Amino acid sequence: MVDTAQRPTTPTTSTDASVDTGPIKIAGDPSAPAVDLPTLNRQLLGTWADVRLAARELTARPEMQRIEGLSMDEHRSRVFGQLKVLADLGHVHRAYPKHLGGQDDQGGNIAAFEELVTADPSLQIKGGVQWGLFGAAVLHLGTKPHHDAWLPDIMSLKIPGAFAMTEIGHGSDVASIGTTATFDSETDEFAIHTPFRAAWKDYLGNAAKDGVAAVVFAQLITRGVNHGVHAFYVPIRGEDGAFLPGVGGEDDGLKGGLNGIDNGRLHFTNVRIPRTSLLNRYGNVDADGTYTSSIDSPGRRFFTMLGTLVQGRVSLDGAATQASALALTIAITYGGQRRQFTAGSETDEEVVLDYQRHQRRLLPRLATTYAQTFAHDEFLVTFDKVFSGKADTDDDRQDLETLAAVLKPLSTWHALDTLQEAREACGGAGFMAANRLVGLRADLDVYATFEGDNNVLLQLVAKRLLTDYSKKFASADVGALARYVVQQAADRAYHGTGLRTLAQAARDFGSTARSVGQLRDTNVQRQLLTDRVETMIADVAGKLRSANKLPRKQAADLFNSHQNELIEAARAHGQLLQWEAFTRAVETTDDAGTRQVLTWLRDLFGLGLVEKNLAWYLIHGRLSAQRAQSVTAYIDRLIARLRPHAQDLVDAFGYTQEHLRAPIASGIELERQNEAREYYRKLRDSGTAPVQEKAVKAVKAVKAK
Repeated sequence: MVDTAQRPTTPTTSTDASVDTGPIKIAGDPSAPAVDLPTLNRQLLGTWADVRLAARELTARPEMQRIEGLSMDEHRSRVFGQLKVLADLGHVHRAYPKHLGGQDDQGGNIAAFEELVTADPSLQIKGGVQWGLFGAAVLHLGTKPHHDAWLPDIMSLKIPGAFAMTEIGHGSDVASIGTTATFDSETDEFAIHTPFRAAWKDYLGNAAKDGVAAVVFAQLITRGVNHGVHAFYVPIRGEDGAFLPGVGGEDDGLKGGLNGIDNGRLHFTNVRIPRTSLLNRYGNVDADGTYTSSIDSPGRRFFTMLGTLVQGRVSLDGAATQASALALTIAITYGGQRRQFTAGSETDEEVVLDYQRHQRRLLPRLATTYAQTFAHDEFLVTFDKVFSGKADTDDDRQDLETLAAVLKPLSTWHALDTLQEAREACGGAGFMAANRLVGLRADLDVYATFEGDNNVLLQLVAKRLLTDYSKKFASADVGALARYVVQQAADRAYHGTGLRTLAQAARDFGSTARSVGQLRDTNVQRQLLTDRVETMIADVAGKLRSANKLPRKQAADLFNSHQNELIEAARAHGQLLQWEAFTRAVETTDDAGTRQVLTWLRDLFGLGLVEKNLAWYLIHGRLSAQRAQSVTAYIDRLIARLRPHAQDLVDAFGYTQEHLRAPIASGIELERQNEAREYYRKLRDSGTAPVQEKAVKAVKAVKAK
């Protein structure tokens, strides 16, 4: 991965990374800041750096990597074989109890698991199904008898299993699933039943071929009372691989991506299982049919059970961010070597990354990927605290769930956008399967809708923000609502210290230079981003204030009429959290040169959010037209400053050629370009180069005069 741009070698001596250093520093300028690559790489690896590095040693092994062009059956067989390697190495057992061979390391487990996306997203997701969903459901929803009976074989892959929650008729609305589990006290059994086609379980990894058991989510009915959704351990196949009596299913077949996973459908016709197969951590049924639970509220019980499975969203946030980093490493490396058009020279073509539009396409996405990387590490630390028991109150768990619901949509959407832009930025070469961008784009497509549809998740976040608002202003008058500012304690995970009280409104100062000076100030960026979240939430809350006094249908209609505003407010909230995480990362960077470059990159991320929403800032009077223009002008200036550091910034992700596996990012393009340039140089020097037609005509025109 060689960049043709010369890098600065002397770090800046500035002590304030937020101060503009004047004219744009070009590559080779001894006063330009330099990035300390090893230190930045370690910073990007995050809290579990050593775990990630060990995982990358595994994903660099050819036998663990995807082979393009395999048939669906071949791909499935290869991935299942790779799963056996993971089990034998204990790579995916880190989260399990020590007495069963695990390490009780929740955060490290997710960190290692996320890295599998660079080998093959199918491997990552199938591993997630086996140990992060099926096994985790037994671990977190079951009790010790269940752990002792099933977890050892789940961990070793002797029991491959499916996570049977989603139904054809109900995806995100899990509470309304149709499958039932009716208790029969005479036989001491539950009857698992799918009463109609829409209740079939669908899109289940391990269901079409490999799974021999499933954790099935069903409505628990005993003594004529429906106690809501609970989880049950259900065998589905015998030793011969055939479905057991009462169990049926279909292969989902070829999908748009992730074809190394055997997704399928399952249905049940009064399948009998022992009463003890109910995973009863949060709800139990006695032999006489009496239901008991440590959580009285059915709604709270349901969300508590689902909350124990939040790690799926955590890992998707991290894996999507990894995929974005991989794509940008490929595209920026290629863009720094590929030459096209002689814009500034009679003989040498320009490196495409030197074109402003190419920089505009890739560098803002790089800034967002950095923001997501830092935000994800903080997210993972929060997850680890909750699941290790260090911070395990109801509020802690709710905060974690809200954080997962806001970050997973942003990172998965960003990955799809980045993979597509990276593909286009690499031209036809990007469309070649060997260069991986199209394959990654296809595989990650479904990330936006599984483990919770992104739009539905953001709506949950918005409802949480509204709940927080209503608690604070339950009896407030209109004036108080208009002055609403979301004030939160610094240790609340789901705000991440992001929503700050505005000290004053951002002002225009009459000149573009002064406006730019204000825009690069950290507190001004914080104010601009925070004010948008605060205002959006306050505005929607005011519009919905009468909902609790309306009949149910009218209240639902009122809420629905503002659904888009709610989702956009939640999105803005998540982006603010990412900006805050990026800012904390900058503030903890010791090396002056690296800190300066990261500050520019953070500014590009923050002001990029402002630029995307300039209409809102103009309509609400937060920016004047002049200042709005200065946002775009300064972004262009930042991008020019960051261009010499682009290769360093992607190299800092730490991927080797064994991880990239994209020929266009291997240096082969630089070799081709150098060969071509040397050929034309020798041709010119030889004096035998053909004369261009334009030159001949120019000579004739002069003679004619």
